[in-house]
Amino acid sequence: MIAHLFVYGTLRSDVQHPAHELLNRYFTLLGKATVQGKLYDCGEYPGAVPTTAHHVITGELYALRNTAHVEEAINALDEYEGCLPAAPHQSLFRREPAAVQYNNQVIQAWVYWYNRDTTGMTWIRSGDYKDRKQ
Repeated sequence: MIAHLFVYGTLRSDVQHPAHELLNRYFTLLGKATVQGKLYDCGEYPGAVPTTAHHVITGELYALRNTAHVEEAINALDEYEGCLPAAPHQSLFRREPAAVQYNNQVIQAWVYWYNRDTTGMTWIRSGDYKDRKQ
């Protein structure tokens, strides 16, 4: 069972979006972390795409506080992220495990990857959503 979550956009604590409260119900912030991928500006939120190239996305790593609530937590996050496990081709995001770098460790965590075409979108070269306006 994967009990960690990597977030890179509106759910980050330092972005100060109301949706962050969703994480506070189920998860504890461990700290800053990174994952390999490219980050795009989708307008009101970012979209991350996994890549084998040397691009890094900055975000936060969270740990599930109570494994008894894993299904409830994942269902709430899937709904927020527009992730439809029963209809993956229609989903805005897809949830997949990924290797996340945290404090010189590699931790398997859920990541919500953007599930649409990024053609024409602005690539956030720094990999940090907070830099999207720069």
